[in-house]
Amino acid sequence: MSIYQKYCKEVIGKQGELLSFSLDYPDTFNFGYDVVDAIANETPDKRALVWCSTEGEEHIFSFGDMMSLSNRAANIFLEAGIGRGDRVMLMLKRHYEYWIIAVALHKIGAVMIPATHMLTAEDIVYRLKMTNVKGVVCTPFNEVPEKLIAALGETDVDCRLWTVQRDVIGFDNFTSLLGSVSEELERIETRVTDPMVMYFTSGTTGYPKGVIHDFSYPLAHIITARYWQQAEDDGLHFTVAETGWAKASWGKIYGQWLVGSAVMVFDFDNFDPKQLTSIINRYGVTSFCAPPTVYRYLVKKGVPAMPKLKHASTAGELLHPEIFRRFTESTGLDLCEGYGQTETTLLMANFKGCKPVEGSMGRPSPFYKIEVRKKDGNKAEIGEIGEVVIIPPADSHQVGLFTAYLDDDDRYRNAFEGGVYHTGDAAWQDEEGNFWFYGRFDDIIKTGGFRVGPFEIENVLMEHPAVLECSVIGIPDKLRGQAIKAYIHPAQGCEPTKSLEIEIREFCNSRLAEYKWVRSIEFVNALPKTISGKIRKGEMRAKAE
Repeated sequence: MSIYQKYCKEVIGKQGELLSFSLDYPDTFNFGYDVVDAIANETPDKRALVWCSTEGEEHIFSFGDMMSLSNRAANIFLEAGIGRGDRVMLMLKRHYEYWIIAVALHKIGAVMIPATHMLTAEDIVYRLKMTNVKGVVCTPFNEVPEKLIAALGETDVDCRLWTVQRDVIGFDNFTSLLGSVSEELERIETRVTDPMVMYFTSGTTGYPKGVIHDFSYPLAHIITARYWQQAEDDGLHFTVAETGWAKASWGKIYGQWLVGSAVMVFDFDNFDPKQLTSIINRYGVTSFCAPPTVYRYLVKKGVPAMPKLKHASTAGELLHPEIFRRFTESTGLDLCEGYGQTETTLLMANFKGCKPVEGSMGRPSPFYKIEVRKKDGNKAEIGEIGEVVIIPPADSHQVGLFTAYLDDDDRYRNAFEGGVYHTGDAAWQDEEGNFWFYGRFDDIIKTGGFRVGPFEIENVLMEHPAVLECSVIGIPDKLRGQAIKAYIHPAQGCEPTKSLEIEIREFCNSRLAEYKWVRSIEFVNALPKTISGKIRKGEMRAKAE
């Protein structure tokens, strides 16, 4: 019996599909004690984390190791005066210390604030001022300590500073300290309603928002790991995400450990598809999850054999059907898309036991009540485009749904206007119950009286072999209101010539209704993206106007 079964009731269909799911947990549930330590006490040698780096370094941690090391890390924080409710920022890339420290912070009831090492000093200033952290643990690489010191110089925040693995002037070495403190730790009381983790959304417009989840959050990721990513007991799951993003919570710790799977971590800076696939084969990875960008590059470069891999999934952006088809042809594995937000856990997916529908977000998780609603608040008909909303329980908080925006109660209330959570994403549902992404409402193009979702145009463009990446926006047009423009990053070896532009436009438009035709194409060396890899359509629109 996996430990996750202690906290939930699930009804499973004949094909292994999840029919219903509910949680049952105490008010004092704490992932550190009730999952990590509980597994360690029962099976201390069970594999928890397999870590390697591009330099050839390797560490394999058992749950017994994780219990001992997280207790030591907790004592470091407690001796520094950090405790329940205090905020600690982590900028640890894919270093193995992240997992030790995350569990430690959960044990002492502190609020973990993961952040990417790619932040600029200005980005860090914003986060420091917003959160008033009491401590920061960061990588010693990529000039992060220098940027942090510069950022602190522009604030009045007074906090403890640690790095890992190396000594840096002005910082204590957390990794070294782990060997000098006690591994004994008495359980510290926390409540399931306490804030546990805060993520800053990457957002394509405006400043990032602080999104807060409570201590029940890990339990909602049981479905993420077991029924979408199909992580398995004693298996090895590999999600590519860096620890600064919410995707790390989705695929690198909570649900995976709850279902008994070890987590594979490859600490790298520059993406190399050959390196990723070699890691999958070397360590025997059984399930893999990556954003569409990774699969695009794998397909363009050629997908090698991965005989031990049983399941592949993707999220972050919608997967173009051409990439889906070519990956499946090469590996025999279906790519299972999933959908959710930083404010939520997995909302819908191509789940275990259901044949994936190419290009679809799949079906709603039975853990959430989800509808597509029209602007007037009424439920949309089958095939009708509307907004994806979550209807929370009338008498309790919806586990997995965020509990607050940092210092912004008005924004939080607006997000729940009318008693439902508004995702801001447009979609439609087919007769079989599958959801189809249409676009962010801000991204929808209104041309000649028609509403066009950029994704459907991008799908067609991606089928052309000269297109590596693309993004479609609406630009001002006197005749149509907006005309459709495509920005294209050409594939390697393809020269951005006028003849190629004409070829791509004719290729695309011959496959689209006339009102969806691409009117202009601009070749670019790179598409503007947020530091989480999402394309900044707002920035592109601003430049085009």
